[in-house]
Amino acid sequence: MRPRLAVTLGDPRGIGPEVAFKAGVGFGVGRKLTFVGPDRFESDVPDGHDFIGIGTSDETNASAGRASGMAIERAVRGALDGEFHAVVTAPVHKPSLHAAGWAVPGQTELLRDLSHAACVGMLMNAERTRLGVPLRILLATTHHALRDVPALVTRSTLVEQTRLLAESLRRDWQIAEPRVALCALNPHASDEGLFGDEESTTLAPAVEDLRGSGWDVSGPLPADTVFLRALAGEFDAVVAPYHDVGMAAFKTVSFGTGVNVTLGLPFVRTSPDHGTAFEIAGSGQADASSMTEAMHLAERLAAARFDTDSVDV
Repeated sequence: MRPRLAVTLGDPRGIGPEVAFKAGVGFGVGRKLTFVGPDRFESDVPDGHDFIGIGTSDETNASAGRASGMAIERAVRGALDGEFHAVVTAPVHKPSLHAAGWAVPGQTELLRDLSHAACVGMLMNAERTRLGVPLRILLATTHHALRDVPALVTRSTLVEQTRLLAESLRRDWQIAEPRVALCALNPHASDEGLFGDEESTTLAPAVEDLRGSGWDVSGPLPADTVFLRALAGEFDAVVAPYHDVGMAAFKTVSFGTGVNVTLGLPFVRTSPDHGTAFEIAGSGQADASSMTEAMHLAERLAAARFDTDSVDV
């Protein structure tokens, strides 16, 4: 038995349905997906795949957000009940989720709440980049204003997120001894306190805690070199202290092949590394490459985690 994947269509006004169906066409013989979204998309589902409708939607923010959220709720419910091994989510519009009543920063937090997960992590994963090698970056803090970041980058958060990353790499990626680097917060890792003290007061103690627990963690290492070192094969993953320092490096070398993976859930969840792209929705121009990667990675990780047939992707 191959892993069973649910694919939510995201904001119905965006490119989510288009990239989901395009990726589904080429997913592979004998690999059935279950798409979840507004009823009107049932006729667009590629041959050989299933569909679960969640009602109607219109073009308003609240209605589109409601459809996006209801699709995620249905997919999560199925995953928790054993109907699916993995959930692949198309992009949503965060203001629309808010308009529909989901007061969360994004899908990661919504998935956490729906699954009652104690701790989740946002991992940006590319099994192949423009340089031909993998790059994995965990965002220790996610969607926050930059001015709030220093207070959020705590010793306990870094330990929790890095441990979650290392455990996931060992279980789902089957890397027996994962090597993780902790990216510094300040320029040049503060140059011994010249540009801040978080490296010595927060990041270095977190690294000591993790090493004391037996994890292979290096750092804190300057942001201007740590990602190059990871791309050179020195590390299996990097923990970035805040969103943009990690995302800028990641998308520079992997846009179109990158996948957002939520760690810490009782099921596998992946998503493409782009947004709703309202400006090109309905034009047929949307590139489904990242969605294709998200589907294949979800299948591979689910096969490793659950008792399913192995897959070659």
